[in-house]
Parts: sequence; structure tokens; C-alpha cells
Amino acid sequence: MSIQQQRFPIENEAERRKYLLDLEATLTGTDIQDPALPSTPMSVRGFDAKARESGLDWPTTALTMVGSRRLRNFRRVIEYAVTGGIPGDIIETGVWRGGASILARAVLAAHGVRDRKVIVADSFEGLPPPNATAWPADHGSRLHEYSDLAVPLEQVQANFRKFGLLDEQVVFLKGWFRDTMPTVPSEQLAVIRLDGDMYESTIDPLTHLYDRLSPGGWVIVDDYWAVEACRLAVHDFFAQRGIEPKLRQIDAIGVYFRK
Repeated sequence: MSIQQQRFPIENEAERRKYLLDLEATLTGTDIQDPALPSTPMSVRGFDAKARESGLDWPTTALTMVGSRRLRNFRRVIEYAVTGGIPGDIIETGVWRGGASILARAVLAAHGVRDRKVIVADSFEGLPPPNATAWPADHGSRLHEYSDLAVPLEQVQANFRKFGLLDEQVVFLKGWFRDTMPTVPSEQLAVIRLDGDMYESTIDPLTHLYDRLSPGGWVIVDDYWAVEACRLAVHDFFAQRGIEPKLRQIDAIGVYFRK
């Protein structure tokens, strides 16, 4: 049975693990050695297995750029939340083609979880131009100039549908985070995955979502080591709240911590 035809839930643990591993390989493009996009800030050309593992390139057709290690981290913390009884929904802020959120929905489906949502939050228009007056750390950001980062909502929905994972447990939240984060349709979260690259797109979700995170829940910061403005936003938020969570490194780019 192909991953597109998988039936849920998957009761057998070995079969469930195989399905999720196969899905990870498809979403990252490692199964077909999908080459990197040529017109990106990255220097990787063609397909480089080590670069794809750590998410150091932008795939041409694959549905996520976070790489195998960060994608697996996302899957594992969701499974920890499910098996450990950490209540709440899953949210990803900044989804590109939707691959990581597709995996999140697949984890819930594979485990037969029906009482949690996956919230897919993005502008679906790329990143915002920097507002250096309000957020000086974003001065000079050119990420808004990359058209490859703008993936329409309809395309992301079609990507979910391709795997049989577009249903009422997937909620799409379209708009700039400054507008949408106060309106996130969930009172309780178990996992927050931040992939906003910029200071503004990191601090807004933290400010509005952290109080909804269940004790024992996780925050994943995708761009922590890659974008200084993102890292600064994380530590400014910690200072504002007077907290010092233990940051755990995922790879050369991402970190996560537990509430």
C-alpha cells in the first residue's frame, strides 16, 4: 500500500513507524533525490543528502525544506504529546508547501487521534517586508523578495489532499502573524512549531501562543541558529517573561524547549 493510500489508524506499531518514515522521505524529497532550487540564498546545487538531512537547501518539488532531522523532531514531540497525555492542538507558524504540517496530521491519523487539530498558519504570500521601525532586528531582511517562499493556500491544501490528510482536523489560518496570532482557534496547544525566520514573525507567535501551551508542551524554533533576528526574538521573549528554559539542539539550524 502506498503512503497516499494508507488507511488509518495504523494499529501495528512497526507498520505505523514505517509509514511515518516513508512519509518523511517523501516530504523531504530524499526518496527521489529531489534537487535543490537554483535561485535561493543557499549554495547547495543538485541533491546533497547531508544538506537535505539538515535542511540546508530549498527542494525543487519536495514539500518541506526543514530537512529530515527537524522533521523527525517534530514527529517525535507530537508522539510524546500523544502518548504522554500532554493536551492540546498542534500549530505550525510558517508552513511553505505544508510538508511539516502534513506530517503532523499524519501522526495524529496514524495514532487514531481525533480530538486534536493541526493549525496551519501562514500568509501564503511569502514573508512580510521588514518593519525596521517597530522591529530593528529585521533591518535588511530580503526574504520577502524570494517568490519561491510564497505558496498559495490552495496549493498547500492540495498537498494535504494528495496524502488523504485534508479533513476537519486541519485548520488553515491565512494572514500576517501580527493579525492572525491573536485569533488562533485553539484554547490549548501541545506543540508550537515556529518557522517565521524574522524577528517579527517569531516574537508575535511566542507572545500570543505561549500562554496557551500546556505544561510539558514543546516549542520548536526552526531558524534559531540560521537567523540572528529569530534568535534575538526568542531571548527577548524569555527576558520579558523571566524564564530560562533549557534549549535543546536539533541540528545546525533548529532548537526546541519544553514548558
